[in-house]
Amino acid sequence: MRFPTAVIASLALLLSLPASVFGQSASQEWQGYADALDRGERQANLWQASWTGIYGVSLAVNAYQASEASDRDDRYDARVGVVKSALALGGMLIDRQPHPAAHRDFRALDQGDDLDRARALIRETAADERQRRSFEARLGSLAVNTASGLLIGVGDGRGRDGAIHFATGMLVSELQLQTQPRQAGHALNRFQPAQASLGELHFDYEYALLASPEQLGVAIRY
Repeated sequence: MRFPTAVIASLALLLSLPASVFGQSASQEWQGYADALDRGERQANLWQASWTGIYGVSLAVNAYQASEASDRDDRYDARVGVVKSALALGGMLIDRQPHPAAHRDFRALDQGDDLDRARALIRETAADERQRRSFEARLGSLAVNTASGLLIGVGDGRGRDGAIHFATGMLVSELQLQTQPRQAGHALNRFQPAQASLGELHFDYEYALLASPEQLGVAIRY
């Protein structure tokens, strides 16, 4: 029976690795998840506080300008801005990032028995991260910014100002989306899927490169 060169090389690599690599892989995987969720929680809290503050200040400024601005167009734009800022601020207060809750759930797990549950938690958090950057996640801001742009451009007869208002709003919304935490996805993507074949036998596994001052190796899970 002939084996593909890649399979033979893979087996040789696995046999040549020190036993400590396999013995520590579960512990290293667990610690990687713990670090990712800890960093994710800190970034989520910073992100939440920063954008809540930005929209809160924007709401206050627009509310003041809506009544006190000397120019009629500025007052009109500020009234539109009040509605947008209020909607954005409400969204920040209602829709929280998943990382703090995921980190609490992770700390409640037992490292010796709950690795599969930890993986499921990381997958769920990573899926939430992806959803928050999906096209569907942009539909709300697209609708709000389109409506505000039309109110200024068509309703108030200032097409150029309406277009600028729309573009600026979409840029801010995109910046908000892109600055969200993504540590769970990064932790999950450390392990890459692969498949090995021995004749008619095929099996799937995942691997990750491990590097430390003491060793260099590959962690395998299946």
